[in-house]
Amino acid sequence: MPFPPRPARKLVLASLENDGGTRCVDIFRRADGSHGFEEYRRDPEDPRGWSGAAGFGDRVFDSEEAARTAANGAVGWLSGMA
Repeated sequence: MPFPPRPARKLVLASLENDGGTRCVDIFRRADGSHGFEEYRRDPEDPRGWSGAAGFGDRVFDSEEAARTAANGAVGWLSGMA
C-alpha cells in the first residue's frame, strides 16, 4: 500500500525570536508562492522543543512584507522588537 503524498514544505524566510528564547515567529513562503506566519513557543522544561502557539499558519498573504506586517499586528511581543 503506497504512502499518501507529503504536503509541500514551507520555506522559512525569517525566524524572529524573543529575548528570552521562549517565543518565535516564522515568516514563510508556501509552494504556491503565497506567504504566511506562525508563532511558536518553547518551554525550557519540555524537551520536545518548539510547538505551535497561536494558529496563524493558515492565513494567506501575497507577499513577505504583508505577512510581516500582519505578524507585527497579531503577536504582541513581536511589535515591540526593533
